Amino acid sequence: MTTPYSHRPGTDDHAAPPPGCPAHGLVADAFGDHLAPAGLRRLYGPEAEHDPMGLYEKLRAEHGSVAPVLLHGDVPAWLVLGHSENLHMTRTPSQFSRDSRRWRAVNDGSVPPDHPLAPIFTWQPICVFADGADHERLRGAVTDSIARIDHRGVRRFINRYSNRLVNDFCQDGKADLVSRFAEHLPMMVMAQILGMPEEYDERLVQAARDMIKGTETAVESNAYVMAALDRLVARRRAAPAEDFASRLVEHPAGLTDTEVAQHLRLVLIAAYETTANLIANVLRMVLTDPRFRAQLSGGHMTLPEAVEQTLWDEPPFTTIFGRWAVGDTELGGQRIKAGDALVVGIAAANVDPVVRPDVTASMQGNRAHLAFSGGPHECPGQDIGRAIADTGIDALLLRLPDIQLAVPEEDLRWSASLMSRHLQELPVTFAARPPQDVAGPPSATPGHAPRAEWQVASPRPVPAQGAPGPAAVPPRVTVPPPAPVEPTPAGSIPAGSIPAQRGPGAPARAWQAVVRWWRGY
Repeated sequence: MTTPYSHRPGTDDHAAPPPGCPAHGLVADAFGDHLAPAGLRRLYGPEAEHDPMGLYEKLRAEHGSVAPVLLHGDVPAWLVLGHSENLHMTRTPSQFSRDSRRWRAVNDGSVPPDHPLAPIFTWQPICVFADGADHERLRGAVTDSIARIDHRGVRRFINRYSNRLVNDFCQDGKADLVSRFAEHLPMMVMAQILGMPEEYDERLVQAARDMIKGTETAVESNAYVMAALDRLVARRRAAPAEDFASRLVEHPAGLTDTEVAQHLRLVLIAAYETTANLIANVLRMVLTDPRFRAQLSGGHMTLPEAVEQTLWDEPPFTTIFGRWAVGDTELGGQRIKAGDALVVGIAAANVDPVVRPDVTASMQGNRAHLAFSGGPHECPGQDIGRAIADTGIDALLLRLPDIQLAVPEEDLRWSASLMSRHLQELPVTFAARPPQDVAGPPSATPGHAPRAEWQVASPRPVPAQGAPGPAAVPPRVTVPPPAPVEPTPAGSIPAGSIPAQRGPGAPARAWQAVVRWWRGY
């Protein structure tokens, strides 16, 4: 860790930095009070986009758990890299507020209203920018409305939409799982949950992804999404329905139309971007990581556990911007001034050597990651994202059990922005199959034939004549049934018969009905 040095991000005093400090020799730029880079690293541009994790480790080596960085337009900020430092920051709103109106760079005009990150930091009357009583009122409306969501019903929609997406390419024998599955499933499900399935289209998908990237079109994309949500709010004020938007409109907190629309935007974009990235990341791990292949195909890891491991290794959001210092304070050995901007370093915190000295170690059953942030602003809809990911991936793998990566792993390409890093493409091949009825449960075989277990490794050996069959491992992993029983591989138990532990007289169709009810289709 470097020696303490003169304050830089958002500085309001210009004392010379000490000798040897990375800021030594900085000169004033066009922003006036801000300093041009001469040792500070950018969280945008080629280095940040090509290898963000490598950049975080350089910053950790140079500055310790809290590092000075530059945002778009070389606006100074602090990136928090340490796990405990991130927890302290997110759990202490009295020191680190979510109210972006505290940011000095906004108040002095250094950051213009059309800044590429404006859709992320521009203050809005929503819980994500509020603290204290205001936050409790607005957040309470969101969490109460989320609590009323029928999760079993949502899983039905996830299964149905997953099958619909697979139907679009299952006859081709090949597909890009990013553009044809991961990017679309979360938006289809969230549009249904919010109450706007008629608004779902390709432009809404791309606008939602673009608006948080800091691109030149981010402001325009934000306007497109908000127009769709404003139309939804107007419809629900006139005619409430059984959906998330209506519950926000009718909540006792008395949200205005603007507050409702902005919270719908918050839920839609947070759920969409995180879940699209999460689905792509889990699928990549399933297709490329020998650990995942062995543990999943061997029944030692369920898909929900695989999702949790991915949230440690490849969190959907690499960072979250931002927090703003309420007053002068210290964090991670750095002097933070009132009005300074801070960035929650999710991906960096997840590999902090203090809490995870061996990054290859399994993190199954451990939810101490910061993938959904922490403190009073922790993502309230994270379980919906988990459900979309594990249910959707499970449906896909059941339909296409022989799926294979179509290119060498090293040929996969990534795109990165300040807040996220996602696969551009995930090309796969598989045996062509006919479409299926989208209203039914996912199946690896058409019609009503018994469903084979999906596998990502070699098929299980068929036991010799008279030898006992292998133990049955349930392929479905969304919510384990009370007594998991599924068809075992061919050769162990004849198709249509009942596993021994159920007893020879148990009715097969009754058990199948219970399983379907439990899984939500």
